[in-house]
Amino acid sequence: MNAPIALPSAPVAVAELDLERPEELHRPGRGEVFSPNGRVLALIRHRGQPLGLVTAEAVPGDRDGLCHALTAAAARELDLPAPGAPPAAAPPARPAGTPLVSVVVCTHDRADLLPRSLDALLAGTYRHTEVIVVDNAPSDRATELLVRLRYPGRVRYVHEPVPGLARARNRGLAVAHGEICAFADDDLLIDAGWAAALVDGFRSDPRVGCVTGLVLPAELDTRAQIALERYCGYAKGFTVRSWSLAEPSDDPLFPFATGRLGTGANMAFRTGLLRSLGGFDPATSTGTPARGGEDLLSFLQVLTSGHTVVYRPDALVWHPHRRSMESLTTQVFGFGVGFGAYLAAAARRQPLLLAALLARVPRGVRQTLHRGAPAGARRDPLMAHLGRLELLGLVYGPVCYLRSVRMQRRADHSARP
Repeated sequence: MNAPIALPSAPVAVAELDLERPEELHRPGRGEVFSPNGRVLALIRHRGQPLGLVTAEAVPGDRDGLCHALTAAAARELDLPAPGAPPAAAPPARPAGTPLVSVVVCTHDRADLLPRSLDALLAGTYRHTEVIVVDNAPSDRATELLVRLRYPGRVRYVHEPVPGLARARNRGLAVAHGEICAFADDDLLIDAGWAAALVDGFRSDPRVGCVTGLVLPAELDTRAQIALERYCGYAKGFTVRSWSLAEPSDDPLFPFATGRLGTGANMAFRTGLLRSLGGFDPATSTGTPARGGEDLLSFLQVLTSGHTVVYRPDALVWHPHRRSMESLTTQVFGFGVGFGAYLAAAARRQPLLLAALLARVPRGVRQTLHRGAPAGARRDPLMAHLGRLELLGLVYGPVCYLRSVRMQRRADHSARP
């Protein structure tokens, strides 16, 4: 079902409502029942399956009225299943054998946030999992003590001394026992059915090498959080999709704009395939001058190796966006740097792609300059400012990538016995 992503222009309370229990409004992540005031943005589910986002105005003290208004909005705006129909995008029946999923959670000095993600992972409906926490260049032992004392025997602790998210992910990949290796950020609210949905994505076709999932905002309380959603929200829609080089795409930037396939906050790979591709490129990584891009490069490598990337909206996580405008502008500039670094890395690894890449650059620049504006509408000054920041970062990206390459070489040299 292809439901539009609702984009609020002012702060809203974020919630979720399942049509099987339309009288209950829950906090994101199927949290406690609550009664918000003011405007509400709600994820509508049907038997657990996400269908789309709708908004309604809450009257103080009238939760029943709010739930009714949200249900009515869903009936008007979403393609709802008929009464008695099976769940939308229902997963196929699972065979007797269930693959082990290794879930790698990389973290750096965030022991205060980490338990929320770990508790949700351990409470998931897919029980055949191992959870691995990779502590990346920590300044103290807080994360180690948290894992060893609060989750003994349930979560594995691994230390990665060299800074960089790709380094941490590769460390988790190296020790993973599972047939599937999934990666989640340390600050997410993770849906109970997340791992099961990822597994079903791999079961859909043996050629699937990577599965990504839906990322929704956990809160929209500040101007910066709303601006990020309007500019380049992480959500990729509510329709199951797949991409491969063997299938023609209507996207003129395909296969280079791999950010449209998913995000590193919510992705999984066949472990053997990712290892055969060399894992993640440490020179395109958060925590280095490149500021990111290792996830985008890995998606491209999966495609160019002849495999398929699948997007599953039922593999759902909730992401807490940065709250301040200063953090937002830094983040968007970093998006540009990371994308430029990713493109430089892709051209360095596969020079034959360079001509096709250069041919798509002008169109990519135009799309960035118009991002965040509805078709035919004049662009908001803030969206225009963010677009310029991202393009500036894109220009710096290849230079930052080369700096990062040199930094990684020094780190590798220092690590040799």
